[in-house]
Amino acid sequence: MLAMSVQDTIQAKLSAALQPSMLEVANESHMHGGPATESHFNITAVSATFTDLSLVRRHQAVYKLLHLELAGGVHALAMHLYTEQEWEQRQGSSPTSPDCRGGSK
Repeated sequence: MLAMSVQDTIQAKLSAALQPSMLEVANESHMHGGPATESHFNITAVSATFTDLSLVRRHQAVYKLLHLELAGGVHALAMHLYTEQEWEQRQGSSPTSPDCRGGSK
């Protein structure tokens, strides 16, 4: 049996725990210096779970879900975590990641 990629694992964990209406997990490792191929991710999630949670609490919830991945090779997570209403106000758009400023690039 093949092991799941880190990206697939993140997607599966967030899907199961957050039951999001929209979830995008983008592997942005290619945009950064160094040899790691699954170390930088950009997450956009829209979930009712985030209702009444501050931005800090939302991030803490995701960090808790992904603690094993963060203890392993993942060292960068860009997180854009919205309620349905916030997502509608943003017209279904989240910020893009900036270019890498370090490493070998």
